Amino acid sequence: MTQSRKMNFNLNSWLAILLFTLAIVSSLFAGSSSGGKEGAGAVVAHNSDAESMRFQGEQRFRANCGRCHAAPQKFPPRMMGTILRHMRVRATITAEDRRLILFYMTQ
Repeated sequence: MTQSRKMNFNLNSWLAILLFTLAIVSSLFAGSSSGGKEGAGAVVAHNSDAESMRFQGEQRFRANCGRCHAAPQKFPPRMMGTILRHMRVRATITAEDRRLILFYMTQ
């Protein structure tokens, strides 16, 4: 094997390992949530609770997200959860705000 082929093989091996590691790590984070309570599919006991949560979520969306974003079309809950997880860090959104905004954006 020539020197350039050895380098290509070594580089390809490292790239494959890196991609595999990234796939594993992203799959671990994709399914995680804080205690399982932040999902949009959480059971709401009464319709008035749902209306209250939706109203609070809309208020918190306007206060936290509305400064930079217009309310987008509804996204699937998993996609919206990922978006909010990233924006939580950037916009310093609290866990409660994230939960209510997620409920509002997915209902």
